[in-house]
Amino acid sequence: MTTLTATAIICAVRPHGEHGAIVRALTESAGLLHGYVQGGRSTRMRPVLIPGNVVRGTFRARTADQLASLSVELEQSRAPLLAEPLPAAAIDWACALTAATLPEGQPYPMLWSALGAVLDAVEAAPAARGWAVALVRYELLLLAELGFGLDLNECAVTGARDGLAWVSPRTGRAVTDAGAGGRQDRLLALPPFLTRSGEAPWADILAGFALTGHFLMQHLFDPRRADILAARERLIERLKRAVA
Repeated sequence: MTTLTATAIICAVRPHGEHGAIVRALTESAGLLHGYVQGGRSTRMRPVLIPGNVVRGTFRARTADQLASLSVELEQSRAPLLAEPLPAAAIDWACALTAATLPEGQPYPMLWSALGAVLDAVEAAPAARGWAVALVRYELLLLAELGFGLDLNECAVTGARDGLAWVSPRTGRAVTDAGAGGRQDRLLALPPFLTRSGEAPWADILAGFALTGHFLMQHLFDPRRADILAARERLIERLKRAVA
């Protein structure tokens, strides 16, 4: 019997049987873990098993190949945010992305911290301007942690570190206007906030989502995952309506 008790972020929940639920939750030390919660569909447990909530979870399994049983105690609820369309869409996408892409049982402490920070930002500033930049950066970090990082440090053509404005959709490497050589129409815009700290205007934020979305589709998703990508599309559409 192996047992792990850890603070975990609920990332996905699906019904199992008449009363139970299978939960995917992100822990700092063990990464993404699956567990079966007996009575997970009960009126007592439904408010606990919500993506974005933080729980104290105990995973118990007899063998490494067995689906663990999971018992949880709520540490932090973000359920009130689900009544707000934009925060709800942000939480839904950030958690769905994490659950769909991370391999089970591999620790990603940077992603654990970053996801928590994104969710905290959504909770602190539901108006979106306070968390949209963080969510774009989370997508960028997730790509890097899974081996598909973009090279935004210097121009792939000239070696310049200043004036980076574009990214090759094929290689993920940044270039300047000079390095683009008149082929800007074939490149993806690189918003300045991804190469330096600080806030960003909405046009740059949406350009950031377009950039990361291209590489998420290229490396991590295919048309069979349309159900997951629908959560991202809902978020982007709500952001566009909010800033129109």
